[in-house]
Amino acid sequence: MITLGSREYTYQISGENWGNLPEGWFYKEATSVDVDSKDNVYVFNRGNHPMIVFDTEGNVLRSWGEGDIFTNPHAVTIAPDDTVWCVDNQDHSIRQFTPEGKLLMTLNERNQHAPAMSGQPFCSPTRVAIDPRNGDILVADGYGNARVHRFSPDGKQLLNSWGQAGTEPGSFNIVHDIDIDPDGYVYIGDRENRRIQVFNPAGELEARWGDLSRTAAVHVSKGLIYVGEYYAGGAEAYKVAGQLGPRVSILDVKGNVLTRLGQEAFGDEPGKFYAPHAVATDSNGDIYVAEVSHAEFGRNIDPPRELRSMQKLIKK
Repeated sequence: MITLGSREYTYQISGENWGNLPEGWFYKEATSVDVDSKDNVYVFNRGNHPMIVFDTEGNVLRSWGEGDIFTNPHAVTIAPDDTVWCVDNQDHSIRQFTPEGKLLMTLNERNQHAPAMSGQPFCSPTRVAIDPRNGDILVADGYGNARVHRFSPDGKQLLNSWGQAGTEPGSFNIVHDIDIDPDGYVYIGDRENRRIQVFNPAGELEARWGDLSRTAAVHVSKGLIYVGEYYAGGAEAYKVAGQLGPRVSILDVKGNVLTRLGQEAFGDEPGKFYAPHAVATDSNGDIYVAEVSHAEFGRNIDPPRELRSMQKLIKK
């Protein structure tokens, strides 16, 4: 174990792939992670058991989603009622499940999508967030659109949409991640613009935070903003560059950086990351990081192989 961070934001990390997977199970890559009110950890992955639920010690509690349920798992969100929202960016589906994997609601059917950059829901969506004040469903429609959509809790009414492609304030260049604080403020990981944008509940821009690399993940918890970042340069530069990510940054609600976790170039060694794609925390303040290590690195190795893609950082 080594230590990352500073002051009250200090964590221990082993560098090992987290989760005690049974023989024959594999992640391929863990694309997303979230934690429910009971501290059960949901790991959405592209392996042979797409949704694996663990306790905080990494023991498997159950799995679901096997077979032809998902095409390309991208993001999982645990709602305040502990229901499970899954987004598949390749088949455009957005679905709500029970914690055991029973389908409850389909916001968008598989393989149905709007024209690219039309602004209409949906085209390669990236993640869902649930407004804790009223249960509204917010969707980051990020790869094929540059838009955020707000739906009624039953998913039947589109209440509001905002955003367009661009670099100016309020515009997006891949709306990659989304989270909402207890007051309804919406935090967007505007990935290729390398920033977090903060909107009020009406969708009006309140703040823009830079000093970040590619902002793939944003997670709001207990007055802190956790940002998963990965490289802002080409692959060759990335092999030697530090201070560009991959890393996890912890910010306060004004966007000030409190600490950076991971200050070196990518790798398997303890304290390093490959490509943080989702970040979550449990009730102890421990951090879970899902990394798209296969898409970014593993598939380009000769021969291709699975790399570590799921890490836990234990708060000291």
